[in-house]
Amino acid sequence: MHDFSRSWAALLDTVAELPDEDFARPSGCAGWLVRDLVCHLVIDAQDVLITLATPVDGEPTRDAVTYWNVSREPPGGDNPLDALVVRLAAAYDDPRLLKFHLDDVGAAAGRAAGLADGRLCVGTQGQVLTVGHYLEAYVMEATLHHLDLVAGLPGAAGPPAEGLARSRRMLEEIAGASFPASFADADVLLVGTGRREPSGRERAALGALAARLPFVLG
Repeated sequence: MHDFSRSWAALLDTVAELPDEDFARPSGCAGWLVRDLVCHLVIDAQDVLITLATPVDGEPTRDAVTYWNVSREPPGGDNPLDALVVRLAAAYDDPRLLKFHLDDVGAAAGRAAGLADGRLCVGTQGQVLTVGHYLEAYVMEATLHHLDLVAGLPGAAGPPAEGLARSRRMLEEIAGASFPASFADADVLLVGTGRREPSGRERAALGALAARLPFVLG
C-alpha cells in the first residue's frame, strides 16, 4: 500500500511540474506523445477508483504477479483503446486542462487507495484480487509509465527507488529468473519489458534470458 501511494504520488507530481511544451514531445510509449500518455494516466486513475469501488465476495483468482497478461509482442498502436486515447488527448487544447484532470481524478484515486482495506477482495477485468495485491500490481503500472513519461525529458524527476525495486522483483517473478545484479532497476524494467534493446554488453550479461525477452505486460 505504501509503495503504491509513493509511486502514484511521485508520478502525479512529475506530470504537474512539466512545462506545457513537454506535452508535445514523444514519450517512451511507441507512437504516443507525452500528452497521450498523461491522458492514459487519467484512465488508469479511473480504473483504480472503479476497482476499489467493486467489492467481490469470494477467493482471489490472481495476485500482484499473475494479474499481468504477458506476451512477447510489443503494442502495435492499432488497439482501438490506444487510438481512442490519442483522440481524447488531442481534445485537450491546453495542457493545463489535462494536468488539472489528472490531478483531480488521480488525487481521488490516491485517497481511495489510502482508505481501502488491503484484505478485501475486488473485481477487475473478470478477475478477483485482494486490494493489497491490486495496488501492488499498480506499482508496476505507475513505475513503468513514469519511466515512459521521462524517457525524452532528462530534466524531469523519475520514479522513486522503492517503486523501481519492487517492480524489478515483480518482473523477475514473472520471468522466473533474476536479471544480472549489475543492471540498475530502471534498466531491468526498460530492457525486460522491451522499452529498449539491450546493449551488446547487457545481452552478454543476460545470457540465456536474452532469448526470452521482452516480457510485454498487459
